[in-house]
Amino acid sequence: MSKYAANTLDARAPIRSLDWAKQAALVVGASFFVALCAHVTLPLPFTPVPLTLQNFGVLVVGLTLGSRRGFAALALYLAEGAAGLPVFNPTGPGGVAQLLGPTGGFLMVYPLVAGLAGLVFEHGKRTFGRAAAAGLLAEVVLFAGGIAWLSILTHSLAQAARWGLYWFVFAEVIKIMFAAEVTVRIRRSPRSQA
Repeated sequence: MSKYAANTLDARAPIRSLDWAKQAALVVGASFFVALCAHVTLPLPFTPVPLTLQNFGVLVVGLTLGSRRGFAALALYLAEGAAGLPVFNPTGPGGVAQLLGPTGGFLMVYPLVAGLAGLVFEHGKRTFGRAAAAGLLAEVVLFAGGIAWLSILTHSLAQAARWGLYWFVFAEVIKIMFAAEVTVRIRRSPRSQA
């Protein structure tokens, strides 16, 4: 290896380290953003599944950070919650017990939801329509996981749908639209262009 090549490699090392640190900070910050959204919670008396902004946070993270970083942020979020950090919605028991409770199916698919939303959005023109479609597909995965888990717990698909689907459809449509709009605005901002 020539002296020039060795110097070039040495000069790139701090840049790579800085880039890695920036990416790690984005992933950690995104996991905290979802935790904040989880604490905006409205318990519903007719279901053990509360209405939260958590799903909105998952969509925004997936759409803005992309498939890999979105997946990583939500995997980190689950690890934080399983370790007992207060990142899940406050109406549940927290920790691993929350992952095994009525909302566990929704929580466990969060990395897939963020990854899918990011994957769909990053492969094509980044428009509001594409972001909304990515959010809709991701929500299908979210509710498939949540309803499947609830049906295992209740031994009834009908009961699972009553607890985890019907009451949430309208709110989820609003969350998808809002997440798509937020994402498009973030992408158009001058800071994201730099």
